[in-house]
Amino acid sequence: MAVDSVLAFIASLALSSRLASHAFSLQILDRPNARSLHGQPIPRTGGLAVLGGIFVGILITLLVEAALPSMRIAGFLLVGLIPLVLVSFQDDRVGVPARWRVLVHLLAAVSLLTANLVPGSLALPGLALALPTWVAILLVLLFVVWMINLYNFMDGMDGFAGGMATIGFSALAWLGWADAGFAAFCLIVAAASAGFLVHNFPPAKIFLGDTGSTALGFLAAAFSLWGAKDGLFPFWVALLVFSPFIVDATVTLLRRLLRGEKVWEAHRSHYYQRLVLLGWGHRRTV
Repeated sequence: MAVDSVLAFIASLALSSRLASHAFSLQILDRPNARSLHGQPIPRTGGLAVLGGIFVGILITLLVEAALPSMRIAGFLLVGLIPLVLVSFQDDRVGVPARWRVLVHLLAAVSLLTANLVPGSLALPGLALALPTWVAILLVLLFVVWMINLYNFMDGMDGFAGGMATIGFSALAWLGWADAGFAAFCLIVAAASAGFLVHNFPPAKIFLGDTGSTALGFLAAAFSLWGAKDGLFPFWVALLVFSPFIVDATVTLLRRLLRGEKVWEAHRSHYYQRLVLLGWGHRRTV
């Protein structure tokens, strides 16, 4: 388990270094706009480095532990992840209409339904609410699509999304240690995120881009549902792990809706953005 994570980290670190150079960035740059907290174009190809690291880690796992029971679920995750990554990469390059992006997000969510990652009840501290199947399916679809998008919204500050992924997936691995396959996959994602974080920590030399942020959001949702479904931890614990992103994005969206603002327009209203603008800076806020 340690070898696959170490190699995932090294691969992501090397790819991030390579892609951080404008000469190797495929000229996919994040140019400052209304929601930006940076003042110059930065390569937004870091997601490719993270995904490359994850691929290396999983390949090593397949070679060493080909018979892990969790490989079946990992296959369904891959089915949802591939179209999501392809469309997000195209969005990083030239832009993709929102309706097509949302459609692919829904298809990614459906892949988790196909993997039967649908909870039969909603576990809260001291309480478990039985859910009708159609309600559970609807909640899974909403949760996955929202996690994909909120991770994208929150990827607006140096070191933030990479740091959340490193800490969040490491926490899920620890919580789900009873399932060796689950823990291994979580650690691979955490290690690949850490390799990217080396070059993304303030001042960032490279950004995740939509390719990386949507993929990490999808995986955060998938592993949260997977661990809860298999009884490794209550679902609310997974929400708590990613609460810095979930709470900020959700409260900000609701606040803007109540104010009648156009929620689809770029803004700098997230709490992390406001802290940076108040003078905290990227490092202190992270």
